Amino acid sequence: MQRDSVIFDLIGKELERQRNGIELIASENFTSLQVMEATGTSLTNKYAEGYPGRRYYGGCEIVDQIEQLAIDRIKQVFNCEYANVQPHSGAQANAALLLAILQPGDKILGLDLSMGGHLTHGSPVNFSGKLYTPLFYTVKKDTGLIDYEMLEEKARAEKPKLIICGASAYSRDFDYARIRKVADEINAFVWCDMAHPAGFIAKGLLSSPFEHCHFVTSTTHKTLRGPRGGVILMKKDFENPFGLKDLKGNTRMMSNLLDMAVFPGTQGGPLEHVIAGKAIAFGELLTEEFTVYITQVQKNAQAMAKSFMDRGYHIISGGTDNHLMLIDLRNKNISGKKAQETLDKAHITLNKNSVPYDDKSPFVTSGIRVGVPAVTTRGMKEEHMEKIVELIDRVLMNIDDEETILAVKKEVAAFMIQFPLYPELG
Repeated sequence: MQRDSVIFDLIGKELERQRNGIELIASENFTSLQVMEATGTSLTNKYAEGYPGRRYYGGCEIVDQIEQLAIDRIKQVFNCEYANVQPHSGAQANAALLLAILQPGDKILGLDLSMGGHLTHGSPVNFSGKLYTPLFYTVKKDTGLIDYEMLEEKARAEKPKLIICGASAYSRDFDYARIRKVADEINAFVWCDMAHPAGFIAKGLLSSPFEHCHFVTSTTHKTLRGPRGGVILMKKDFENPFGLKDLKGNTRMMSNLLDMAVFPGTQGGPLEHVIAGKAIAFGELLTEEFTVYITQVQKNAQAMAKSFMDRGYHIISGGTDNHLMLIDLRNKNISGKKAQETLDKAHITLNKNSVPYDDKSPFVTSGIRVGVPAVTTRGMKEEHMEKIVELIDRVLMNIDDEETILAVKKEVAAFMIQFPLYPELG
């Protein structure tokens, strides 16, 4: 069969785009070369519905070993009893979790999307807001920090079945113990979606949700630096509260319900080539090298936040504890959409983002979200954050000057040469 030169040419161009630009999208990172290699192997050919040792297809003896390694390694990373590594994405992991523990119409309480929450935490445009009854807490207008008093008040008044802690654009740690305390008062589950801070939690740099949350989900990219995918975790398995029994009359554990919610509940066959990439990434998480890396991510984020604030930018909550920051551009009289599109021209990639109490639509926004995992993966340190912010500021302060934008684009390309990405690929 003829090689598809059109597609491979585009793949080559995408590699060059990644190499030549400054990648600041907080949800993105660069995997190790061995993770990429694993996801492009013969494992993509194998159907393996079911779980290791209990598949619906033959010929799974090899992929069983691979998937079990992924399970064992991520359990070791987070010192937990249960892991399902099959979700195709974080959203898929979240969908399966909700399917396992809720009934349609049940109340859920999460951080409002406009305040930094996530679509799958009850947004009305998402399945979570359509199938369940969403309630929301916010951040405080003056501090940008989560309003725990509001959370507790709503929880006691509405008695949701599930309280969600986690966010896509919140730069501070969560008080999991406080959330669990009110959840216990109203007999609610607590779920942490740690997709963004997972790498820090793995190495003890942020509070662990595992002692206080019944369930934890995560993506496997972002700060875990693995392939795109999801995972569901539990610190300890426990008897399901629904009284469900198996065919032999034995009470099903929550692990059984979660496994069934992934397959056959929301997915078909697992992507074993991606699971192989996950297994490799989880092995990398266990190394001291990753500890050094994720510590540097935190240092870089804090250095970048300081540099932005020194230039008069308004960072929501006044700084960051993790890898990202949310910047309100209203005091610069620039929309998030305009900032993103103009910085793209200079090969600086980030995303527009609503800020708390935004007066612009989600398609325009008043802010940008900035993250440092990808640039840290390429070897950058604190001093390089100052350079990146200087380049961003130069574009934003000359946002309609095409000569300045072109000059910054050339400077970005020259700057990134010292931080090679996958030189082994040529």
